[in-house]
Amino acid sequence: MATQNPQQRPNIIFIVADDLGFADLGCYGGREPVSPVLDGLAANGLRLTQGYANSPVCSPTRFALMTARYQYRLRGAAEEPINSKSRGSTTLGLPPEHPTLPSLLKDSGYRTALIGKWHLGYPPSFGPLRSGYEEFFGPMSGGVDYFTHCSSAGHHDLWFGEEERQEDGYLTDLLSHRAVDYVERMAQQDAPFFLSLHYTAPHWPWETRDDEALAQEVKSNLFHLHGGNIHTYRRMIHHMDEGIGWVMEALKKHGLADNTLVVFTSDNGGERFSDNWPLVGGKMDLTEGGIRVPWIAHWPAAIAPGGVSAQHCMTMDWSATMLDAAGVAADPAYPLDGLSLMPVLRDAGHQFRRPLHWRMNHRGQRALRDGDWKYLQVDGHEYLFNLPADERERANLAAREPERLARLRAAWQDWDATMPPIPEDATVSLGYSAKDMPQR
Repeated sequence: MATQNPQQRPNIIFIVADDLGFADLGCYGGREPVSPVLDGLAANGLRLTQGYANSPVCSPTRFALMTARYQYRLRGAAEEPINSKSRGSTTLGLPPEHPTLPSLLKDSGYRTALIGKWHLGYPPSFGPLRSGYEEFFGPMSGGVDYFTHCSSAGHHDLWFGEEERQEDGYLTDLLSHRAVDYVERMAQQDAPFFLSLHYTAPHWPWETRDDEALAQEVKSNLFHLHGGNIHTYRRMIHHMDEGIGWVMEALKKHGLADNTLVVFTSDNGGERFSDNWPLVGGKMDLTEGGIRVPWIAHWPAAIAPGGVSAQHCMTMDWSATMLDAAGVAADPAYPLDGLSLMPVLRDAGHQFRRPLHWRMNHRGQRALRDGDWKYLQVDGHEYLFNLPADERERANLAAREPERLARLRAAWQDWDATMPPIPEDATVSLGYSAKDMPQR
């Protein structure tokens, strides 16, 4: 058994839920006790109240997670999101030559694995094993059935490395058990490890462990427009939370829990059955409900228990933080846009200015969060909000504060000028979000 001490580089586990709402977890005001494990990690670690996803939709956020850079720098991230019909594309994916969080960690001596959702392009041009992961188990596409493991395009989509194979079982549990097995194996190694545990839960279709028969009904319509309810949705979250508990128990069993940085978040805001209160909007929206997400960090060797932080941050900042925690420098040819949050991990009261920028092809959206203020444009209409006073983004102050609006608009435009333009052939795959999500 390999027992680590605080002087050693930490193991890192990056847990990402899929389409989880801001207030779905108990520690974020959830209405039902669905997340006792995650609530415990927050109580014994750090909970952030002003943390964001890099995008309000799946694969663009994952580009940022992998590169610690704004996703707009890469062509594949212009798809909102990459569609499973892009299988075979040589352009829509994460280029293997681009440095990534796992490749940089691997090159510095970490063992690396992705267990769960990839959604960054298909072999032979793209894939986890081509971007720094030594091991991969999970789906390549955006959403799959929990029992048949078929994508929305009808393909079986469960991979072991770059080989598709059948494995019976409820996908959330398969991922959790694989993660436990990985921790058990890594406990026998001397090298630190980096594990990406990227659940598909609670993404549609809405199926619990007891709904295998339902999987046969919905396999031809994975969007599952006619099904689901809040009770099923909450049980799906609980199944994921339970699996995270299994992983934490494995860390404790092998004396690894104290010096393992565990970070939990969602790839974007919630969808049909999610609770985003008090935020409005959801997936596909640059309103707060589409981008503000839970952020929990647990690392007993470095993070004091019970911390709550209002530091502004987004997905790529956590990737930069993990590199910093591991003592790994970025490739100077690919400078990071993400900023390390290590000072915040050491002191929950520490804050620094962190402007955050977004843009979406969908509805011509743009957003900038700078301090208390947010600039938003949707369908050509501009909004200005003071978020501490108005988290629901209802009181548009654009007409009352035209000078502030002009400054923030100009700041967004200056930032946008540093990014490649959105390609004309970029697509938006709405699914059912446009008609089910609140519209402004």
